[in-house]
Amino acid sequence: MASKFLPSRLPLPLNSSRFHRLPSTNKTMIPIASFSSSSPSASSVDNSVRKQEEEEEELQEKVAQALTYHHQTKHGFANYARGPRGLDWANQPNPFRRYISASLLPLLHFPTDRPIVAVTDDAPLYSSLFHSLPPPKPISHSTISQLFFDSLALSAWKTTGFSTWSLRVNPSSGNLHPTEAYLIAPPIQSISDSPFVAHYAPKEHSLELRATIPSGFFPNFFPDNSFLIGISSIFWREAWKYGERAFRYCNHDVGHAIGAIAMAAATLGWDVKLLDGFGYKDLEKLMGLQFFPDFKIPSRPIKGKFPEIEFEHPDCLILVFPNGNNPFDVNYKELSSVVNEFTNLEWKGRSNSLSKEHICWDIIYRTAEAVKKPLTIQKGEFLVDQFKSSGICSENSYKGFTIREVVRKRRSAVDMDGVTVMDRQTFYQILLHCLPSGKGEKHRRQSTLPFRALSWDAEVHAAIFVHRVIGLPKGLYFLIRNEDHLEELKMATRSEFKWEKPEGCPDDLPLYELASSDCRELAKRLSCHQDIASDGCFSLGMVAHFEPTLSEKGAWMYPRLFWETGVLGQVLYLEAHAVGISATGIGCFFDDP
Repeated sequence: MASKFLPSRLPLPLNSSRFHRLPSTNKTMIPIASFSSSSPSASSVDNSVRKQEEEEEELQEKVAQALTYHHQTKHGFANYARGPRGLDWANQPNPFRRYISASLLPLLHFPTDRPIVAVTDDAPLYSSLFHSLPPPKPISHSTISQLFFDSLALSAWKTTGFSTWSLRVNPSSGNLHPTEAYLIAPPIQSISDSPFVAHYAPKEHSLELRATIPSGFFPNFFPDNSFLIGISSIFWREAWKYGERAFRYCNHDVGHAIGAIAMAAATLGWDVKLLDGFGYKDLEKLMGLQFFPDFKIPSRPIKGKFPEIEFEHPDCLILVFPNGNNPFDVNYKELSSVVNEFTNLEWKGRSNSLSKEHICWDIIYRTAEAVKKPLTIQKGEFLVDQFKSSGICSENSYKGFTIREVVRKRRSAVDMDGVTVMDRQTFYQILLHCLPSGKGEKHRRQSTLPFRALSWDAEVHAAIFVHRVIGLPKGLYFLIRNEDHLEELKMATRSEFKWEKPEGCPDDLPLYELASSDCRELAKRLSCHQDIASDGCFSLGMVAHFEPTLSEKGAWMYPRLFWETGVLGQVLYLEAHAVGISATGIGCFFDDP
């Protein structure tokens, strides 16, 4: 085991006064006033101006709350972010949500190991998906089963002593799995004769039918052979162990889920894209989450019995559709109006209880309120970028695994041997698959697999500690994933950094050597003094274009930056397994060393 990544860590000095907002047009959306033939009165103009000022002030307060949360939940050398003092095992949350009395519809299982002689149609070679997608398959009981089996299902059971626990295809911080998934689909033979909303139950690999929906929903708004997957988070599952930092980890796990779904969908010839025009309330109604009791946020952390704290926070909605589809319209305004009626549907099932007692970390819930995204009315065609192939420099680095073998056998390493080495070309090949825009492109727009699922330009980069890569000096390197940020990053970092392309680096890989040095002890100290950060072939931290992005777009981008780190982390996990080693993520790191 010899490779690792560190999610969302800032591993090199940044001068924040110079890492400023990128020049851009203000895209804040405000209500458009109606017009009449008469001139407006002075009082109406004053009211309009006052309303706009109040809305702008509210937006700034929400951004301030996101920033407050981020700074308050940093780990430092002198003190760690607030969390429980020890683990309350008697109240460890149930990792499996169920809807009691909802119909349970079993899905199909598939073999993970394959005959040596053949690669099956439903499990192509892992590396092939980064070059092109196979022809799309129709929606069926079998293909829906395969999608969930290769993305969000259980992958193994582990036992030690008297303890038994499950692992899943999608990684999760502390294996706590706050992420839930919902299928919103047209009629599918052997599942439902009507369009429906169902909750995915990973332990049973089954769908729990929650409601049937109007027959015109899909043909009126979406292309043929498409469906939706909703993602939500139960903050309490992570907060049980990690306290105030749980909101970070929940959103990082959302990114892992998005990446896992994108990879599994690609196997079936399906493309995926976030429907990011929807607002929080739309997602809540679409997934049937509006029936959870309202949670009154206390003024400070408190312990007690709060069953309402087990509610699900709707995160995002993913459209799954045949690849190669022509552009199509998504009318968010009309969709929102139709989804608003979902409250009147007959929703089946009552959510199960996860714990008897809880600790409420109030700042998590105040921040979750502040980053709720409003509905944004977008006009014109739904933007689906042409599929872009990732760069290739060492196809032979991959061990010939199918995509199913990689995603279902991937494990989080618990330690590194401190001996294994990696070839330079393998290192470069892994990083080529971490880029958003494809070979021969200037990197900015996210159009490669699985980053094409995201709806914004790349905002996350990687600072890399190279420990044991044959042909590369030990030291600090930087992978630029949005080349528009390059000059700002140079200005924001130390003046003595070299910013030179390393030897043998492919032309379309924006990797730069900053400093040559043995960084193993530094990497270990930054990762809360954990050996695993220094014992791999390389370790890395993710650096986000943070405050400028929130200031420009709004507080709702805060969780989305974590989603992007999660998708990137998912690729690193899969790449490590595909080249024959292992990776892990470390959530404990010092934010401002």
